[in-house]
Amino acid sequence: MLSKLFGRKEKPSGPRAPEIMGLYLGGSFELDDLRLRLLEPELTIDGAARTHLIQAVGEVHLDTGGKILRFYTDDDAFLQVVLDGGDSEQHITDVKLWYFYETKTVGSDSQWQSLINAGISKPEYSLEGHGFRRVWDAVGDASPPVAMTEKTYEEDGDISETDQFVMLYERPIGEDEVETLLVCGEEKIIDNRADRCLVISTGFNLQPADIRING
Repeated sequence: MLSKLFGRKEKPSGPRAPEIMGLYLGGSFELDDLRLRLLEPELTIDGAARTHLIQAVGEVHLDTGGKILRFYTDDDAFLQVVLDGGDSEQHITDVKLWYFYETKTVGSDSQWQSLINAGISKPEYSLEGHGFRRVWDAVGDASPPVAMTEKTYEEDGDISETDQFVMLYERPIGEDEVETLLVCGEEKIIDNRADRCLVISTGFNLQPADIRING
């Protein structure tokens, strides 16, 4: 807490969490209040915080050569920045704020296989009476979840990796706006055992101008 009050604390030597747009592990940012007040009535979430403290940072290297950075906050949310072709701000192609909607434990191998084969990727996903259409469609009838591995950096120095199988959906919520849905099967190996869960998150688009960095 004192580092928040008296400036940015020097990080210990070792692997450092990625940074972009002035966002960094242990930092904070604020979201444009007008932007949120206009969007929230149409969104699944309610009562989104305007100020967020970054408690962890995730990094995903994509097969296309791009990268996803996720800044996990104290409001059960994460600010996601997608980059293509480089690591500077000019390579940013997408910025979204996501909120965790639901997490369910997957208790058996058969449940996990069923989730991977048929539970994550569907032509349409229903949530609270709203229909979200699949965004990542493959050629042919099957559109399997996209596999990726996220490396997560914690404030206490812990670094972990999680295998993820994800699908993206969206629905229109007004003129030129969409709400997005991320359905993700997560698998982490802990003490030689697979810890698995289904994570559902909803999100919406932001512009860099909607974000103000503190400090």
